[in-house]
Amino acid sequence: MKDLNIFILGGTKDSTEIIKHLKNNYNTHILTTTTTEYGSKLAAEAGSDDTISRPLLKDEIIKIINNSDFDLLIDATHPFAEHITKTSVSVSKICNISYIRFERPSLNFDNIDTSHIIYAKSFENAGQIISEEIPEGNILHFAGANTMEDVLKNVSTERFYPRILKVPKSIEKCEKLGIKEDHIIAMEGAASLKENMDLIEKHNASVMITKESGEIGGVIEKIDAANKKDISLIMIKRPFIKELNKKDIVSNLEELDEKIEKIIKSAETEI
Repeated sequence: MKDLNIFILGGTKDSTEIIKHLKNNYNTHILTTTTTEYGSKLAAEAGSDDTISRPLLKDEIIKIINNSDFDLLIDATHPFAEHITKTSVSVSKICNISYIRFERPSLNFDNIDTSHIIYAKSFENAGQIISEEIPEGNILHFAGANTMEDVLKNVSTERFYPRILKVPKSIEKCEKLGIKEDHIIAMEGAASLKENMDLIEKHNASVMITKESGEIGGVIEKIDAANKKDISLIMIKRPFIKELNKKDIVSNLEELDEKIEKIIKSAETEI
């Protein structure tokens, strides 16, 4: 069987685990695209043969796929990367390429104390809720640099402490929004319960903002920290992407293998 030529839209912990898994179990050549140099570095360390470390336009993705004879497109971007997932679905149809959306499972809240959680439909709505219902104390923003601007439409930067990757692009966004350097929390990876509690104390926070990004995103540790410190946790629900077909979504490596085996068998049948 020929090598599988796989195009991965990455930049998440999920994507690095997928790369390792594919390299250990299949004959593959993998190109991984991420939006940052840091994400590209992690993809390469995981075993990706080639990487691209910048955002790609839809036409660029189409050109790369058509010019390199890819067998499979895997979208392993963040559950909240709504735009790129819509783009990847469209690209797969245009290029007539097999498509898999790897989406980490939603968090099961059955045995979790959710008494401090306030749900918001968007980041702008989160800012509105804070402005109207939590006017005192500081805000810990644990939802990435790309979502800061929407929150700040309704709250002051004086209260705002974002946790971001210390990369030029994110620092520039903070500067553009008028966020002071001593308000920036530069961290990599999911924070532990103790780290979250320490940040709440250090910055005199009365509320945290997070995405419902699943267990791998450290959401449980944020919920527990909010409960123990008796502060609010505003959680933005995952977007529903109507363009996605449920049959294309997998949530673990076993389901990914099942999809890939079907793709391999289909290709062999056509030969």
